[in-house]
Amino acid sequence: MHNHNDHSDLVKGFVESQKEVFDSSDQAMYVFLDDDSRACNEKFAQLLGYSSADEWMKVDVKGAFPSVFVDGKSQETLVSSYQKVMEKKTASSFKVTWKKKTGGTVDTTVILIPVVYQDHLFALHFVS
Repeated sequence: MHNHNDHSDLVKGFVESQKEVFDSSDQAMYVFLDDDSRACNEKFAQLLGYSSADEWMKVDVKGAFPSVFVDGKSQETLVSSYQKVMEKKTASSFKVTWKKKTGGTVDTTVILIPVVYQDHLFALHFVS
């Protein structure tokens, strides 16, 4: 079994390998390995009202990722879509309403893509 530090290193390595996309994409994006092992680009952090990707990364997820970042009406959509994408290894597009840091919400469309990096299956999300 992998520990949290291993997962954090995997996420950092994945982001570094995709640095050009993370830095220059016109879309907000984040990558997810588990609730504590995630990263986003500056556009995603700003979409949710954070000053930087680093600030978003430092949010302590108590419970599950959706309960912290996703509006209640969209949590099941994100979770079930994630499970299907990861199981079938097929990209999917769906609507998600996110919670903003300062309160309020923002409606988006998410394209979720399964990707493998160093034998680990990641979920790469493009958000617009």
